[in-house]
Amino acid sequence: MNTSNVTNYKPKDFAALLGVSVKTLQRWDREGILKANRTPTDRRYYTYNQYLRFKGVVTEDDNRKVVIYARVSTKNQKDDLRNQVSFLRVFCNARGIIVDECIEDYGSGLNYNRKKWNDLLDEVMDNKVKTIIVTHKDRFVRFGYEWFEKFCMKFDTSIVAVNNEELSPQEELVQDIVSILHVFSCRLYGLRKYKKQIREDKEIAQELQDRNRSDTGAEE
Repeated sequence: MNTSNVTNYKPKDFAALLGVSVKTLQRWDREGILKANRTPTDRRYYTYNQYLRFKGVVTEDDNRKVVIYARVSTKNQKDDLRNQVSFLRVFCNARGIIVDECIEDYGSGLNYNRKKWNDLLDEVMDNKVKTIIVTHKDRFVRFGYEWFEKFCMKFDTSIVAVNNEELSPQEELVQDIVSILHVFSCRLYGLRKYKKQIREDKEIAQELQDRNRSDTGAEE
């Protein structure tokens, strides 16, 4: 179907076009991420121009960058990184999206100290980035994607997640879960050690108090 011939979309049809749920559209509308239009009878609808803007295709009066962002955890996953970049370039070419920059990043999705990722967010805050395109949400960040999506929208920057599950390595998810478990186990161990130290300190304090009472009684 040639969607450019369609002028207005019902929420259900527009959600299908974007590859999201109707509930997501409703949330975006409430949060101001992607505002719905309203008919005189207060029914929500969307336009094809909104779709183009969301996908980063409309460029009039907006010279900011369209950025491809691809990420893997380690340099042993260079093939996965290459596949992400290739897929995203084909995706953009098929939709007439001109890519200004391609960022290839290494680092865990749990790590918020990724330099290239932070540099990209700095450019978002400097109002230099129009659209960020990723293969899957977890390529941008493992947890808290919705928060970062809303953050970027505050600067009129959209994140387009193509949602290609095949380009989201499952072994990374396993590694990240193991990392989380390791952190919590260390904290639990530290808490046990701390409690033991408190107990020992109390025992020492009690022993000193008993000695002090004994010495005082002997003097009397």
